[in-house]
Amino acid sequence: MTNKERMAIPPQAMPEQKPEVRRHNMGEVALGYTAEQAKCEASRCLNCPTKPCMQGCPVAIDIPGFLAKAAEGDFSGALEIIRRTSLLPAVCGRVCPQEKQCQKFCTVGKLLKDVNKAVAIGRVERFCADNAGAAPSQGQDQSSAGSAKRVAVIGSGPASITCAADCARAGYQVTMFEAFHKCGGVLVYGIPEFRLPKKIVEREIEGLKKLGVRIETNGVVGRTLKLDELKKDYDACFIGTGAGLPKFMNIEGENLLGVFSANEYLTRSNLMKAYDNEHAFTPFWHGKRVAVLGGGNVAMDAARTALRLGAEEVSLVYRRSMNEMPARAEEIHHAQEEGVEFRCLQNAKRVLGDDKGRVRALECLRYELGEPDASGRRSPVAVAGSEFELPVDTVIVAVGSGANPLIAATTPELNVDRKGHVLVDEKTGMTSMPGVFAGGDIVLGAATVILAMGEGRRAAAGIKAYLENAS
Repeated sequence: MTNKERMAIPPQAMPEQKPEVRRHNMGEVALGYTAEQAKCEASRCLNCPTKPCMQGCPVAIDIPGFLAKAAEGDFSGALEIIRRTSLLPAVCGRVCPQEKQCQKFCTVGKLLKDVNKAVAIGRVERFCADNAGAAPSQGQDQSSAGSAKRVAVIGSGPASITCAADCARAGYQVTMFEAFHKCGGVLVYGIPEFRLPKKIVEREIEGLKKLGVRIETNGVVGRTLKLDELKKDYDACFIGTGAGLPKFMNIEGENLLGVFSANEYLTRSNLMKAYDNEHAFTPFWHGKRVAVLGGGNVAMDAARTALRLGAEEVSLVYRRSMNEMPARAEEIHHAQEEGVEFRCLQNAKRVLGDDKGRVRALECLRYELGEPDASGRRSPVAVAGSEFELPVDTVIVAVGSGANPLIAATTPELNVDRKGHVLVDEKTGMTSMPGVFAGGDIVLGAATVILAMGEGRRAAAGIKAYLENAS
């Protein structure tokens, strides 16, 4: 097939549940390609010699290589190529912002002058992961096989999963410590079922166990076990505790009944399955008129979850315009289709309560956009005297999250920045404590799954070099 013929192939649309149906269930919205769609989409790749798409992949997947296999219908071969560098293809194919990473650099998208017409790398990756079966796991690095060295991995999110897998493959004895009763970190407590089915995360965790990783749940490192104590029993430690500390607006009325952080709201629904009334008995606030404050992916997740849990009206309040909204375009589009009302250029001034201390309304201000700020986005400027009331019974605050402070608070030797992010060596991922490494959101702040995976891979390489030098 010539490149001209490849360019003539239209992008393959992703099959989806209809909006009027999916807003009432927790089933996955995007239903996945058929085999023919996956082959057709993969065939659009021009197999550029310079592989520009790989510039945007934090774990350096051989994208043209796996697409070539998929175009031939060899999905198992494609998955084997992906798994050389990525442990979580079924996850990344669903939740990573490919339009800002690999697909941003795709030559097809550039020639067509539309990133949305680039090769749908993530969708093909997802199909391969879902349909090719388990790829052969990589064997141990023989230079370290049978090593008696022990590595502790704190947390079980994407960075920790990647670090644990790489260390296990290098032959080290790895133990993963998770504070919750289930592993997966943000993949299980933060991302809703309709975007990432939890059976997929469970499958990846089972893969870790097959590599020999020992997992201990319900253990809070920093409280039930201090990092200093852990260091005595392990030759190296990795901190991947994420950025799960909720941020609030610090406005009047945030302590009223019916105000929640998005972290708590989503954790109750996702990890504790509050949506499953027949099998779970999780206390949950079922609001009917819900306001979500924020414009990122977490805000979209909270708003769309509220609809599925019975809300009659859901308003997303965001102080900038749609053009500045940081959420993925796909998530914004899905939220609009499902009936979320977008209230842009508005922001909460205070939460109003009734005589029982419950939320009754949100007092908002209207905004205009001024000059760009440090982030490059135009700054929101409040319009004086523009206050108005939005009748609601629930407010979900989704304006970001901070670094988990627990380990830093109980380990004074660990250097952190003013925001609580752990400071590490850029090349090795080692912290200020010899033998202690860190990566993922605890270092970067809230980031993408695959960026966190890249951090875990870097730290694993640093751990190996450290342990080999210590031998």
